[in-house]
Amino acid sequence: IPREIRDHWMKQAIETLASPCAFATFGSVIVNHTRDDDLGDLICTGANDIATGNPTLHGEIAAINNCSAVLTEPSGRWGLTGAEVSNAFSKLTLYTTAEPCPMCAAAIRWAGFRECVFGTSIPTLIEQGWSQIQLRACEVFERSQGIGGSTTLFESDLDEETDALFAWQFNPDHASPDGCERPHNS
Repeated sequence: IPREIRDHWMKQAIETLASPCAFATFGSVIVNHTRDDDLGDLICTGANDIATGNPTLHGEIAAINNCSAVLTEPSGRWGLTGAEVSNAFSKLTLYTTAEPCPMCAAAIRWAGFRECVFGTSIPTLIEQGWSQIQLRACEVFERSQGIGGSTTLFESDLDEETDALFAWQFNPDHASPDGCERPHNS
């Protein structure tokens, strides 16, 4: 997939964000690239929604949940069975504004996505003050070879754009976006 197309979808992942504030900056889109001569088809989106009280509702998990619902909706465009959804994931690419945490990386591998493209890396998130489990997505992917299939992992060329989404929350030297406040522990 050409860089311009990957860049387009990373920008779409950024645009899915409901807010640039606090912890809502983790966004994902899931795209079908099986048609050769176009940008691909947006299947679903997801954004971090841990404010609901569900600490596992990261952007990637939200997108996978949304896709499962969209793809299995009986009166929807696809109307797939659960087994057909599992097969469909193997043809889809997940774009996400930050490197998947170990939980999300494992979910991406269990779903069997063809590719995962991420923006800001875990080391950069840590440098910027974000609490992270220090296990890179590539290591989770490497250690999950026994579950079958394979998911190719790509780091986006738009990391400068995504890094800016995560730079201000814990660093008073970075201006916060209009209407946003830093978490109280910064």
